[in-house]
Amino acid sequence: MSGKVAIYPGTFDPITYGHLDILERASKVFDKIIIAVASNERKGPLFTLSERIELIELCIKERGLDNVEVDSFDTLLIEYAKNKGANVIIRGLRAISDFEYEFQMALMNRKLFPEIETLFMMPNEQYTYVSSRIVKEIASYGGSVKCLVPEVVEAKLREKFSR
Repeated sequence: MSGKVAIYPGTFDPITYGHLDILERASKVFDKIIIAVASNERKGPLFTLSERIELIELCIKERGLDNVEVDSFDTLLIEYAKNKGANVIIRGLRAISDFEYEFQMALMNRKLFPEIETLFMMPNEQYTYVSSRIVKEIASYGGSVKCLVPEVVEAKLREKFSR
């Protein structure tokens, strides 16, 4: 797929092994992937936008994903994707429960700008139950999230919840 640019959007609060699994596999398919971090203050993120970007950058550097870059956006995703020259929006699906919302968003994005496709990707089976929300909840009670997030993310979670 030469010349293909994909956007992988999300809040990534924080990035998990599920996100990274999708990203690593997608990086083999696309020439360039932009992880587009939504500022989305309405969700009340635990990490600031700059902290989320820093964690993602550390994770992609550690994995040697040279065709991946990190950016943020606070506009309609489809407008951001158009401005970046993207051909595809990547969305992760963990379970059937994710599908209805993601399908609706994909159809709306197609209505707004039919030239950009949405690609649904499922994480490896071992990560299908992992979500940023669950990771934060476990960490907030002092539980181990070592098998759910990279070490740098785990350390940052411990720091956040020790305050």
